[in-house]
Amino acid sequence: MDFLSPGNDEPREGRAFRWVAFVASAALVAAGLRFALHEPLVAAVVLGILAVAWIGRWLSRRRLRRVLRSGDVIAVLRSWAGSLERVPYPATMAPLMAATAFAACGWIDKARAALATAERGPVWEAAIEHRLFLDTLLLTFEGDRDAALDQARRLVRLPLPRSRGVLRERVLGLRSAAFALARAFAHQSEPGDDELLERASENSPLVFWAMRYAAAIVAIDRGDNDKATRLLAGAPPWPEESIFRAFHLEIEERARLAPSA
Repeated sequence: MDFLSPGNDEPREGRAFRWVAFVASAALVAAGLRFALHEPLVAAVVLGILAVAWIGRWLSRRRLRRVLRSGDVIAVLRSWAGSLERVPYPATMAPLMAATAFAACGWIDKARAALATAERGPVWEAAIEHRLFLDTLLLTFEGDRDAALDQARRLVRLPLPRSRGVLRERVLGLRSAAFALARAFAHQSEPGDDELLERASENSPLVFWAMRYAAAIVAIDRGDNDKATRLLAGAPPWPEESIFRAFHLEIEERARLAPSA
């Protein structure tokens, strides 16, 4: 899951670098085609090596996505171990990331404990987007609905990146989903919240189950208990430390006692 802070337009150096990279890649493709005509065997070997590298990267990303969606917070932290050691400003960012992993899997006490160890200072203040998202999750799961809604409102009101495109859409989507999650647990969902939550669960695998439980609550509030049951299909066996264990049992019980009309 990415936590992205508002930024300025892409600098001129960045645009120049992208232009040079585009020209260079085009030249390489042209050279590769010419080389393939004269040395097809060598070209096939090179292409094979590139294909293996691409497949390896794809499989690695798929494995990471599966770990993030597993609900196994220990496995998530283990997969992040190298990154947490190399992250800039580790005294602040490493505890923030660990707290996010715990919160995303429903381990509220562990998340609060990790958050308490984060160093405060300029980096802490700069990580406002990350902190508001994390606060929204924690306050929601702790049952402080009003405070969660307040933090979610602050999150969605932050300035957006000026540059258009994927970055802006990802930021907007995750902010909107966090607000929809807070509304769902407060039983104040709005039209379209279910779609927001399901889309966020697919786009951000770390918060897959957090968003699915929120979407299941929306479904139950609207009388579609069959959909709620489908949303929770495949959920892991949550340990006692996870609040999701209680959420799951309660949602299952409500869906069983009041089938969809």
